Amino acid sequence: MADMPTASSTSAHRAPRAGSTTPLPPVTLSTAKPETAKADVLVLGIRGDDDRQGFADVLETMGFTGETDQVVSFPAGDLATAAVVVAVALPAEPTAAQLRAAAARGIRAARRGSVAVALHPAGVDEAVAIAEGVRLGCYRFEAYRTRAADAAEKPRVTSAVVLTPFARQSSAQRALEDALMVTESVARARDWTNTPPGDLRPADFAESITEFAGDHVKVAVWDEKRLAKERCGGILGVGRGSDAPPRLVTLSYEPKDATGHLALVGKGITFDSGGLSIKTGAGMATMKIDMSGAASVVAATVAIARLGLPLRVTAYACLAENMPSGSATRPGDVLTIRNGTTIEVLNTDAEGRIVLADGLSLAAETGPDHIVDVATLTGACVVALGQRTAGVLGNDDALTDAVLLAARNAGEPMWPLPIAEEMRATVRSSSIADLRQHNPKPSGGTLFAAAFLREFVGDTSWAHLDIAGPSFNEGSAYDEIPVGGTGFSVRTLVRLAAHLAER
Repeated sequence: MADMPTASSTSAHRAPRAGSTTPLPPVTLSTAKPETAKADVLVLGIRGDDDRQGFADVLETMGFTGETDQVVSFPAGDLATAAVVVAVALPAEPTAAQLRAAAARGIRAARRGSVAVALHPAGVDEAVAIAEGVRLGCYRFEAYRTRAADAAEKPRVTSAVVLTPFARQSSAQRALEDALMVTESVARARDWTNTPPGDLRPADFAESITEFAGDHVKVAVWDEKRLAKERCGGILGVGRGSDAPPRLVTLSYEPKDATGHLALVGKGITFDSGGLSIKTGAGMATMKIDMSGAASVVAATVAIARLGLPLRVTAYACLAENMPSGSATRPGDVLTIRNGTTIEVLNTDAEGRIVLADGLSLAAETGPDHIVDVATLTGACVVALGQRTAGVLGNDDALTDAVLLAARNAGEPMWPLPIAEEMRATVRSSSIADLRQHNPKPSGGTLFAAAFLREFVGDTSWAHLDIAGPSFNEGSAYDEIPVGGTGFSVRTLVRLAAHLAER
């Protein structure tokens, strides 16, 4: 392996610290009636004629038909204590996911001041989903905005209250507190994904992770020397083309009453140029997002710890910057992974699976009950499932089913994909090493990548989440999804952990 770069690994700028972006507003519960709720804005769900009572004339004037996703705003006049009403269309019997999305749409339309949200939740779960939607819909990344005009043009929601008859139930209050903690972690994952890559190089990211973890989990950071000592040739191989050496960050949460052990592994490529197999200029434009998997597993682990779930969690954030230089890994090179497996590198732009190989090997060594990795791994998954849906693959149908159930409950679209059996032979078809790292054919890229990763988990129950599409939103905000980093999979991982802890 070539000598490691000796230049400074820390960028001239610093990554924004946790809490440096606009804080999410406080959210409470109340049994107040929509018409008398004390707030600047009332977000009112409209399911049918009963919900239109008192507002029918103005809704008709505004052209409100109740079509899916429709939102209209109008002065309340003497119809409500609030000065403005935001009417949000709802189905007759909305699910928690639909209420979460509607709350986010309504809160974006509300824009400013205090907001009362009346979306008629049928139970505690639905009320909490509304609170999640409010917080996620309020997210903004403004750490780099300096113009005073920006602040003036973008007023903020200062507080929100969810109107529900369940407000005084202790179970509702506890569930609300838990949801607010989880949304804080989602916001932190979004912050990291949105941070410019020059300000979140591997050492910067590791430092920011350590700060965010605080006292909730134990954190260990391996630098390039420790990575070499620990035989992590994959992370070193990907990172050796950059003057910012790689890092491996391990987070450990070990409650005394743990009922099991979950290992999480995240791809953390802080910028992906493609290495010597360099991307096009357009292909590099959003490659600061290639660390979204690491951001998600770290944020989820901290949330799990703050919630006090009785489940041991160990997370591995595999951090590297994939750059071209005279010291970069070349197509045709052979790298040795932590578990001793050799891999023939055939495309340096398929680097995520290489760093994950080390992370998965380390995770498998600890003997967890389950391993879940999260990565913006393949463009092929976006071709197959689009921009909003993640692929789920693995070696254990029960774990895959549990992930998909958690995703449905979290409102994060995921879909199962197979690891075709013929991919095993293809992965093992290198003529000079144990494995080949890149698919020789243009089809089945997601399946090949998962088959490659499977080689490093042994017999451990394992699931792979390919979040290449939904990790970043280049279009307009929709539902609870903002422009930019989405924090996708954080809520799913937390729900999965809660399920495993109960089981």
